[in-house]
Amino acid sequence: MKNKFIMGRYLNGDSLVHRMDPRAKLIIMFILLIFIFFANNGLTYGILGLLVVAFVWLTGISLKIFLKGLKPMILLILITVALQLFFTRTGEVYWQWGFLAITDEGLWNALFIFLRFVYIIFISTILTLTTKPLDITDGLESLMKPLKNVLPVHEIALMLSIALRFVPTLLEETDKIMDAQWARGVDFSEGSLMSRIKAIIPILVPLFVSAFDRAYDLSIAMEARGYQGGEGRSKYRLLHWHKRDTMAIGLVACVCLAILIFRS
Repeated sequence: MKNKFIMGRYLNGDSLVHRMDPRAKLIIMFILLIFIFFANNGLTYGILGLLVVAFVWLTGISLKIFLKGLKPMILLILITVALQLFFTRTGEVYWQWGFLAITDEGLWNALFIFLRFVYIIFISTILTLTTKPLDITDGLESLMKPLKNVLPVHEIALMLSIALRFVPTLLEETDKIMDAQWARGVDFSEGSLMSRIKAIIPILVPLFVSAFDRAYDLSIAMEARGYQGGEGRSKYRLLHWHKRDTMAIGLVACVCLAILIFRS
């Protein structure tokens, strides 16, 4: 993959996680993303880490792929970790220089924030790497079916699926535009901050034009095929719930219960 941003990409496979019902994977992802914020000590983060590592191993996908997914977020992660590390004032002080200080609580908070970012990215990536965008759409629509009298469930699921599907497409388009600009002598890595910001404008303008063109072409194609929303539509792809899906959710529920028990 030329682009290191792997969110929204699907890798074909036949692992246990690949074969799981998309509804089960969505439920597991939502539960874990909530309970990540309940973990507040080394033991609870360790329990979560073991579960995440187990799911990564069960996907059959190389760990390097998941680590590459961290690279686009590494700057945000480092800034957030640094803020926790140097601006936490409570606890035993190990080092201090002016308004900057490193304390024992600051070290723990920085570690926990780092792990939280890694877990969230890994959990989201497991879903997208092992589930086709159309399956995610069907799963979301099925889970939101009780809300169909309140919300346009089918349209919401379709919008999320299209957005997820076109993330890698837009990133590949960005690569092509940047290559074209580099070929014309534009350097995005030199100069002042303002000059770098100005150098991004020749990328954003054609990218937005391309995105609107793709959206227009997609809308024309949907109208030409008679798309009129989800009312009265039959399903070509049927979802099948298996015993492994129930067992996976049960395992995650046990882990979440352990987090509630062992959190300080």
